[in-house]
Amino acid sequence: MKQSADRVQMLPRYLFAEIDKKVREAQEKGVDVIKLGIGDPDSPTPGYIVKRMQEEVASPRNHCYPPDEGLKEFKEAVAGYYKWRHGVELDPHKEVLPLIGSKEGIAHISFCFTNPGDVNLVPDPGYPVYGIGTMLAGGAAWRMPLLKENGFRPDFSSVPAETAHRAKLMFLNYPNNPTGAAAGRDFFEEAVDFAREYGIIICHDAAYSELAFDDYRPLSFLEADGAVHTGIEFGSLSKTFNMTGWRIGYAVGSSEVVETLYRLKTNLDSGLFKAVQYAGVEALTNPLMESFVGDLRRMYQRRRDVVVGALREMGWPIEPPRATFYVWAPVPEGFTSGQFVTHLLEKTGVVVTPGRGFGEYGEGYFRIALTVDESRLAEAMERIKGAVQYY
Repeated sequence: MKQSADRVQMLPRYLFAEIDKKVREAQEKGVDVIKLGIGDPDSPTPGYIVKRMQEEVASPRNHCYPPDEGLKEFKEAVAGYYKWRHGVELDPHKEVLPLIGSKEGIAHISFCFTNPGDVNLVPDPGYPVYGIGTMLAGGAAWRMPLLKENGFRPDFSSVPAETAHRAKLMFLNYPNNPTGAAAGRDFFEEAVDFAREYGIIICHDAAYSELAFDDYRPLSFLEADGAVHTGIEFGSLSKTFNMTGWRIGYAVGSSEVVETLYRLKTNLDSGLFKAVQYAGVEALTNPLMESFVGDLRRMYQRRRDVVVGALREMGWPIEPPRATFYVWAPVPEGFTSGQFVTHLLEKTGVVVTPGRGFGEYGEGYFRIALTVDESRLAEAMERIKGAVQYY
């Protein structure tokens, strides 16, 4: 058989696929595994969205190719959501593009702007797809360290001018995965100023924009002055509405960037099933949205408090995250992140994610996903307490 292409051979094993493999191996040995690794919501999609989907699947009008540019109704719903939630005015026809999940758009945006030899600025630790998309497009990822002392936000002044001049894209992500860090208006305005100075396109991943605690409400990057002309924001219905398997997201912002991504997509896919887009309209416009999302926030906040409280009892120096459904914690001395995750799985049957899987600067940390119920989380913490202390 012919050898696979160099670009495929360069790909690492996808982090969460490797975690799944270890989980299956443990389960085959009879271990009662508690999975706190992958950020996949454990509660169902709201009934009003499911009902709309059932109606639209049954409608013959949807049993055909969707419009290449996306359904007018869904694009208007996204624009309406941004106006209501963030006070941002968007032209639904030029500044909104439906995606087959935000991951798809994040992976493809590098193909739109990055030539072989170009540089993209990528947060580290960060969602692996930022760097993988860059690599597949022939570019190089310049890693921006997210350090605790900087609030897990990049220091733009540390990017060499030569690198910044070569950079095409800069990926940002707040609320942040994996650290749970937040960012305010000052940070986004600093990012816009930096991007304008060097002609860089900002690609902001806002997948966790509705999952925030303690009365904190995350901003859209597009709320910063001039942001709509500087880049785009990737949004997702996956985490906000427990719709990870539905694969529906969007890109919003600069009409030029949106148009370029649209041009690429029309040559690679045939759009998003119309019934799913109508379900997306329901998600973003139904009056029940606010109460559903409020309940979701409170549920994850209770879970966060269970985990943070238990870790503190075990000696972990940790502050509660203000957003996302993750807890980012340092590994005990004497372990690498990979060794610690393996130790936990073997000794306790609890699966967490090694920080190194998110990049070089993730080493020394591990991530807990709050995607099981409180009683199961409490059990996981008790198991960990019996196997390890931070000090």
